[in-house]
Amino acid sequence: MQGFANVMWLLSMALIIFSGFALVDAAIRREDAYRAADKKTKPFWLIILGIAFVVNLLFPILSFLPIIGLIATIVYMVDVRPAVKQISGGGGGRKGGGSSSDGPYGPYNGGR
Repeated sequence: MQGFANVMWLLSMALIIFSGFALVDAAIRREDAYRAADKKTKPFWLIILGIAFVVNLLFPILSFLPIIGLIATIVYMVDVRPAVKQISGGGGGRKGGGSSSDGPYGPYNGGR
């Protein structure tokens, strides 16, 4: 039984870290990027992810509330985060050192 308890504790810690990361990521993204990506609003996702984080802290992993929180966190990480990250520029600067006039297929040359 001790091995099962250790595995459940590790899963619970992983779930807390995952939901905490999603909450922090949602907090540092720009508010207007959520609206531009048509993914609800920043306060909506902060409330949902905050509730998921608190639920993961308070309830055991085998109850249904952490599973609902996990689903909300996965939706944010898989759907909302990439869209908001693309709108806001990725947060890590431009890769490849392109200029601000670069389009998706290379530099824009003004029709020349």
